[in-house]
Amino acid sequence: MQKRFTLAASDQPPGDAEKGALGRRRSGDAYETLRNAILSGEMRPNEPLIEADIAAALAVSRTPVREALQRLAVEQLIVPRRRGWAVREITAVEASENSEVRAALEGYAARLAAERATDDEIAAVAAVHARRIASDPADDKVRVETNREFHGIIVAAARNEKLRDAILRSGRFYFNGSVARMTSPAEFRLSNEDHEIILQALRARDGDRAEQAMRKHIMRTFHIFRELSYPAHDAPSLAPLHGSKG
Repeated sequence: MQKRFTLAASDQPPGDAEKGALGRRRSGDAYETLRNAILSGEMRPNEPLIEADIAAALAVSRTPVREALQRLAVEQLIVPRRRGWAVREITAVEASENSEVRAALEGYAARLAAERATDDEIAAVAAVHARRIASDPADDKVRVETNREFHGIIVAAARNEKLRDAILRSGRFYFNGSVARMTSPAEFRLSNEDHEIILQALRARDGDRAEQAMRKHIMRTFHIFRELSYPAHDAPSLAPLHGSKG
């Protein structure tokens, strides 16, 4: 496996009393790293996940990797294979259902953010939005990064860790580089218009409008992606949304 992700390193070796906590942190770090790679599309559907290879890539022992893989299996993000595990291919139906759940959850997060966000947090949302508008529509990396930052700040500003965790669990379909390459400049503009409406609702502290705008944005965006890849309603899988690298 190509080494393409790393874990944070400690400045000093741990003492005996710290080893248990460090092991738990390493397991959590491995889980987050692998999960983000799957959800971002960096790791593709059906890509094999070999425990020893991942441990070498992350420069950790196999124990935290094994624990991370077990957590990912519980989330149904990976499935067992003969020599280990593989990234699970999410069906079109599942992706659609996940998007509906995410729209409801993140819509409510936007409502709470309108009520609870600090002025600095709203200013941070505005700054990300401005950077996104000023970016080149052909720059897939910036499009993905600013989209995640925009949504991430709003979810954090909701001040509800249970809600945040539920949103993360529902997010098996994310806006990633492969998806960004499939969308047009016109669709990028429409996404930015959605973000502007959400931002204005946050500034106005209008929870109703923020929730409705976020729900509409997530579902409209998902429908665009689905129509691009699968005009047929009974398409079995969304794997082409995580198409070949290039």
